[in-house]
Amino acid sequence: MYKNLSILVSLIFLLSFGAHAQIIDKSNSVFKDTVSTLQGNMPEPERVVQISDSLKLRAFKPDPIKVVWMAAIIPGYGQILNRKYWKLPLVYGGFVGFGYAIAWNSIKYNAYKNAYLDINKYNTGDENYKKQIDKDHTKVSFYQVLPKGYSISTYGGTDGGYAAYESVLKTAQNGYRRYRDLSIILTIGYYALTIVDAYVDAQLYDFDITPNLSMRVQPAVEHNTSGNSFAMQCSFSLK
Repeated sequence: MYKNLSILVSLIFLLSFGAHAQIIDKSNSVFKDTVSTLQGNMPEPERVVQISDSLKLRAFKPDPIKVVWMAAIIPGYGQILNRKYWKLPLVYGGFVGFGYAIAWNSIKYNAYKNAYLDINKYNTGDENYKKQIDKDHTKVSFYQVLPKGYSISTYGGTDGGYAAYESVLKTAQNGYRRYRDLSIILTIGYYALTIVDAYVDAQLYDFDITPNLSMRVQPAVEHNTSGNSFAMQCSFSLK
């Protein structure tokens, strides 16, 4: 009886051990399949490089040609395309200043030009025209341009004629015309400068300006015909 019982126990042990081994084998096969699947889904080095390149391409980089054309068509738009918004007050502030200079000098030039033409006509006109002018000075251009507290006699005018004052008006007319033309030239130059600034910013947008330059100073020995000499050696390197 005990012999049969021991045989039965042995059979049960062998069966349970075989089932356990099969379970372990199946687990190992599942683990190996999972690992191989994951390895197959992992990106290869070439794929990593491609992804890196695509991300670089997606990074913002303004087009210099487009920036130049848009800056030429709409002043300040090139700075907007470059995302240099802090430059907009400088750009438009400059144009406002030059525009004010052009307008001011144009107004003064036209005033002195009309005054010069009227006084020239007064000096060369007939007596009836002079009487009409002398009757009411408030509507005469060459009286209107006089600074407050000044009179024609202050500029050399006399009762016999206004030749000296006419020369003063001619000089003032030429001066304000020169200032107006200079303001226009400077405005054009400033306009060109804004275009150049936008183009340079677009070209150097991704330029690395980090301080990667290092300097090293060390002693050195120089060999020559007269003997050895000691010196200091300075070397620069880029990180």
